[in-house]
Amino acid sequence: MKKTKRIYTAVTCVKHMVSIFKERGDRTLFDYFDENGEVQKISYGTLAAKVSAFGSGLYRLGKVKGKRTAIIGETSPKWYIAYLASVMFGGTAIPLDKELALSEIENFLCRSKADNIVFSPLFAEKFRDMAARHPEIAFIPMAGETADAPYFKSMEEIIAIGEGKPHDPSSPADMDRLAVMLFTSGTTGTSKCVMLSEKNICAAINSACETVNFFPHDVLVSVLPIHHTYELCCSLAAANYGCEIAINDSLRHCMRNFQLFRPTALVLVPLFLNTMDKKIWDEIRKKGVESAVRGLMKASNTVRKVGIDPRRLLFRDILAAFGGRLEKIICGGAALDQKIADDFRSLGIEVWEGYGITECSPLISVDVYYHSKPGSVGPTVPSCTVRIEDATPDDEGREIGEICVKGKNVMLGYYDDEAATAEAFTENGWFRTGDLGYMDDEGYIYITGRKKSVIVLENGKNVFPEEIEEYLASIDKINECVVVGRKNGRDTVLTAVVFPNAEKFPAGTTNAEMLDAIKADINKLNRRLVGYKQIRNVELRTTEFEKTTTKKIKRHLVK
Repeated sequence: MKKTKRIYTAVTCVKHMVSIFKERGDRTLFDYFDENGEVQKISYGTLAAKVSAFGSGLYRLGKVKGKRTAIIGETSPKWYIAYLASVMFGGTAIPLDKELALSEIENFLCRSKADNIVFSPLFAEKFRDMAARHPEIAFIPMAGETADAPYFKSMEEIIAIGEGKPHDPSSPADMDRLAVMLFTSGTTGTSKCVMLSEKNICAAINSACETVNFFPHDVLVSVLPIHHTYELCCSLAAANYGCEIAINDSLRHCMRNFQLFRPTALVLVPLFLNTMDKKIWDEIRKKGVESAVRGLMKASNTVRKVGIDPRRLLFRDILAAFGGRLEKIICGGAALDQKIADDFRSLGIEVWEGYGITECSPLISVDVYYHSKPGSVGPTVPSCTVRIEDATPDDEGREIGEICVKGKNVMLGYYDDEAATAEAFTENGWFRTGDLGYMDDEGYIYITGRKKSVIVLENGKNVFPEEIEEYLASIDKINECVVVGRKNGRDTVLTAVVFPNAEKFPAGTTNAEMLDAIKADINKLNRRLVGYKQIRNVELRTTEFEKTTTKKIKRHLVK
């Protein structure tokens, strides 16, 4: 594939990006489903006007400049309006995961010292008691009335105030100010709050635009949760290009919506590619044509080497399942199975792997579309540089060490946690990713493992074992435990490796009976946990875990 000219304007601040949206007028920015399941559209110009009006309304009410606004709900134009207005008018946005338990949401609002929370109708009833307990926080529903609830004002009311008295925010005097706060995981001591500046955000958007082979005519379907910094960065970059973004309404409807909106490009995590790949081959096997399709893929790969590309003709029936126009996928958030990526390329859909971490806004590197190296996550994006710290050679002579980053995309630090911030950086200011890898002679990064204990699931979710282990500690039948991620085919299964508390069982209880009893207690515990944090398998140990002199379990020895 040849290198193409990037067609975009590098943004200097969020206000600048919104002004670019305004200039695009009636061009469609978002397609989305309304409450009746009907597809609606909102243009670039209309969204820009709503951002300015909502920000102006908040400003007139004293609720934005220097204030912190949490945002929670499904992906929607109103979610983007709340986010962009908060940052553009000098406030701080706090994206929250809509899957969090109410107690976790309340905990994060308190920890972040939030002044406001903008929420979707999903939370209209759920937040009544919480709003009454926290009169210091302005609860702002995206839709609906506020007269019969302890809520501040609705988004529509605030927009109306802003439209009546528009306020033009001056360009930000300090691009290094706190603009976004992001919680990395649950509610225990393993949770950190990442602080990003407006400079961080713009650096990531510009880097994505510079390195990803997207164009203003592209159509995307937004599938991943919008609070996830990976999805948010990529969707804002796509909007900066001028793309049309269709918002998927349900994971169950993905394939239907692909056919409806006919995307040319997607941003996904490996789990979605795994699912799509499985659907493709299940259908092929049903028709009894697997060997024929494999033969055509092999033949196509051969003729492509001499400049002939027959993929979209040969595999048009397969590509029709995705709307018939899908050409490219950016995949990040977890390790990608290269065999699946190769299959997609053979069928006519290019797949490029990226790498990032929330603390880096999140983009660090992307495989280069015109000089791809399968298995690599590419060279660093323009906003940062990478070096390998404390490298040692492996059996193949590769210098493997911790991947460390420095640049405009690197966070300000962890909120209210100086010790964790200091630990996250080297003495000379390089951010420690906790990932292990190496770089080749062209600067392409290859990830070989994780230094940190965090378990990355195929859907891009990060699970901190220590957090789950704290919950498991409440089960008196468990003496010690370690949570690990076990591979089961393409899936990672959260597994509790348990050393039982024999004193809690009658004499003569067998290991099998102990295991069954512990599984039953863990199943009860699972009901309190978000789905992706639930323990799916339990293994019993007959001996204690090996420990350090300070009695900490040597986690790396648990196999």
